[in-house]
Amino acid sequence: MQRTIIKIDEEKCNGCGLCVSACHEGAIGMANGKARLLRDDYCDGLGNCLPVCPTGAITFEEREALAYNEAEVKRNMASKASMPLACGCPGTNARSITRAAPADAAPVQSVVSRLAQWPVQIKLVPLNAPYFENANLLISADCAAYAHGDFHREFMQNRVTLIGCPKLDEGDYSEKLTAILKNNNIRSVTAVRMEVPCCGGIENAAKTALKNCGKLIPWQVVTISTDGSLLDYKYDLSH
Repeated sequence: MQRTIIKIDEEKCNGCGLCVSACHEGAIGMANGKARLLRDDYCDGLGNCLPVCPTGAITFEEREALAYNEAEVKRNMASKASMPLACGCPGTNARSITRAAPADAAPVQSVVSRLAQWPVQIKLVPLNAPYFENANLLISADCAAYAHGDFHREFMQNRVTLIGCPKLDEGDYSEKLTAILKNNNIRSVTAVRMEVPCCGGIENAAKTALKNCGKLIPWQVVTISTDGSLLDYKYDLSH
């Protein structure tokens, strides 16, 4: 049947996951860091997801689609209600992390901050600054430094650090990051994200900026688990 249904522009989607939480029918999910319409018959066409999207990636369209199936939606949502998730985004799944206590004989280490500049928030950092000259740039999810115990030494050392949260910040980081890469002599880019789907916004913004800046800059993406383990490295010299 021909009806009104949502359309998601994956190019504009920053992976924040807000639309997943706003959809009361479970029609939207996350895949590869992007929001997706999972089933036509779950979408009622009312568009509760539209106003929460910070990048305008969601619109209405008229097309051939399955009719809205209210009975199936109720069964689906009842099944989700029994899962230990606070909302549709796996990043809100509450759990405790148990760690072994350090040995009493372990030496006490003096922890030194490796932060090389201020401010650090992507939204606040200037487009041009002396510390960007010949800099190795770190673009990180703000949770990463809390999850990974050796974050300062392993990732921040000898890098200029920019942090953000695509789920909580409004808008897309890619435009500002593109300007920073265009206007400064950046030697390399390291993006650090958490494993949760909404954190794909950090990775996507960094990759979009690298693509749009008009320069060939070596980059890598590191994924950290919610317990602080290093899960995955991706890197490319040509993008």
